[in-house]
Amino acid sequence: MTQLHLWLRHESRTTERRTPIVPSDAARLVDNGITVTVEESPQRIFPIDEYEAVGCRVEGAGSWVTAPREAVIVGLKELPDEPAELTHRHISFGHAYKGQPGAQALLHRFVAGGGALLDLEYLVDDEGRRLAAFGYWAGYIGAALAVLHHRGVLDTPLRPTAKEELEERLRASTGRVSALVIGALGRSGRGARVALGEAGIAPTSWDLAETRDLDRRALLDHELMVNTVLTTRPV
Repeated sequence: MTQLHLWLRHESRTTERRTPIVPSDAARLVDNGITVTVEESPQRIFPIDEYEAVGCRVEGAGSWVTAPREAVIVGLKELPDEPAELTHRHISFGHAYKGQPGAQALLHRFVAGGGALLDLEYLVDDEGRRLAAFGYWAGYIGAALAVLHHRGVLDTPLRPTAKEELEERLRASTGRVSALVIGALGRSGRGARVALGEAGIAPTSWDLAETRDLDRRALLDHELMVNTVLTTRPV
């Protein structure tokens, strides 16, 4: 059996600082006999030397296009527009199986090159629950930024911030805010409620039971709404 080779690519989106493989996990992979190649990236939140220190190979940004055929290309979000034919197996959030804009063109590139897309959105447990999802932190960050903006203390342009620093700013901000979280029991809703709690806000929390017969007047009584509802059909 061919040894597994994971190739962590540079993200083509210029604002993307996240990565699906952090240095501590890269160390675990290397320790278990997996070859890990990491592309240099000027924007990734973790510097390349942290990967090199744990035994990863280092290559230039975008070099995955000429990586060995057996390498599995790991990324987070969208691929660059070239090459037109994708020959590797790719692991990422492809956003391609629900008919999203550009989905047909992306999947055609895999068909043309004989590669494959292993979409992280469909990595689930035995009960069908997603294992790789940003929902909690999406709700957390969305609510945190909304509170800081409402209280007039949101600094722009936005910059990467440690969780501890963001929490300190939430706790230090003041001003009454009446907040509503819709979809409060889901991943994003839970994250939003935690962030609001850090800011000293006890939000109104609505989920399915509270929105079957929507009280629009009660909704409009709130100054801030965090909508975290998952919709799978037009509503």
